[in-house]
Amino acid sequence: MKLLVVGSGGREHALAWKLAQSPRVQMVYVAPGNGGTAQDERLKNVDITSLDELADFAEREGVAFTLVGPEAPLAAGIVNLFRARGLKVFGPTREAAQLESSKDFAKAFMKRHGIPTADYETFADAAAAHAYIDAKGAPIVVKADGLAAGKGVVVAMTLEEAHAAVDMMLSGNKLGDAGARVVIEEFLDGEEASFIVMVDGKHALALASSQDHKRLLDEDRGPNTGGMGAYSPAPIVTPQMHARVMREIIMPTVRGMEKDGIRFTGFLYAGLMIDKDGNPRTLEFNCRMGDPETQPIMARLKSDFSKVVEQAIAGTLDTVELDWDRRTALGVVLAAHGYPDAPRKGDRINGIPVETGQAVTFHAGTTLDGDKLTTAGGRVLCVVGLADSVREAQQHAYDTINQINFEGMQYRRDIGFRALNRKST
Repeated sequence: MKLLVVGSGGREHALAWKLAQSPRVQMVYVAPGNGGTAQDERLKNVDITSLDELADFAEREGVAFTLVGPEAPLAAGIVNLFRARGLKVFGPTREAAQLESSKDFAKAFMKRHGIPTADYETFADAAAAHAYIDAKGAPIVVKADGLAAGKGVVVAMTLEEAHAAVDMMLSGNKLGDAGARVVIEEFLDGEEASFIVMVDGKHALALASSQDHKRLLDEDRGPNTGGMGAYSPAPIVTPQMHARVMREIIMPTVRGMEKDGIRFTGFLYAGLMIDKDGNPRTLEFNCRMGDPETQPIMARLKSDFSKVVEQAIAGTLDTVELDWDRRTALGVVLAAHGYPDAPRKGDRINGIPVETGQAVTFHAGTTLDGDKLTTAGGRVLCVVGLADSVREAQQHAYDTINQINFEGMQYRRDIGFRALNRKST
């Protein structure tokens, strides 16, 4: 069978890489793909981004199903379009994707269905937002209502930071339409975890747990980014916590969407905050797999992923049991000079070693010109190490990174530190 993966990031490289491992799959097209997907003979880049042209391509090539990676095409209605044309696709409709594309929609939904989350208010008027912040005090969280590529959230530790965030989003219009309204919510303290499931409309199948590292610098310092590394499994998600999240957050979301007349299909990612008493609350929903969480999760998945996606499209996820590598996978993102504000492009990348059973490198912001691999975006590569312990997986990842170089390469040296701290206490 021939498959299509839409997107160009590290997440899409990992999804295509995993799908291509199935003996049933003869070709995985990646649209538009990146330098890494261009180098793998089981994958083929297709230089198309228009939704209509993607549907034409899938029809023409007899693609068995399409898997959509990023949020933008989902919010633009790629699933609606493919379904209207009778094409098999896994992802949420434009309406269902509002769980991610509108923070206000998601918060109102959670409130309506009793899903644990932070208290909040939504504002389009800057003066009212400033008054609310003064009344509530800091720390407080300011979020752009719309899609802002993972950069529309400011965790303000002071009133000055909170007021500046409102000015940037509402008055300065720095985030365009995404910041035309802001959601201001209470600050939640605790440890974060990424809980990702596949949903077929009725049933939810949990993928392995993971933990992301959002800040640019070691010790969680510096600005927020799309994510600088992740590992799976996340020790904070114990079997008891897993059952509780499914019971209190995931299934009420699936049932709530159906009740509201918006059946949810696709990946559902709940960003969780687990407080010191072990209570999970929902920070955000994404309607896609996380990046970089996908990379370590796919590195651990042993099941035939093409069959799992087919079951999801058929609505029979309740019959699926996933098989996981028991080892820990830990992924470290290598970012370009100037990331996250003004990443530089065009730096030559050297030294990427071949994949081994202990390490694999997924490409994101890379492009291949002849035999020359260069940087083409903010997050350039994600190196995943696999081992029996977090410490060893971390070692494999950093040993691999030591072989890779490009001008201005920046990365965190402490990915996995929370799991390691947990072990040592």
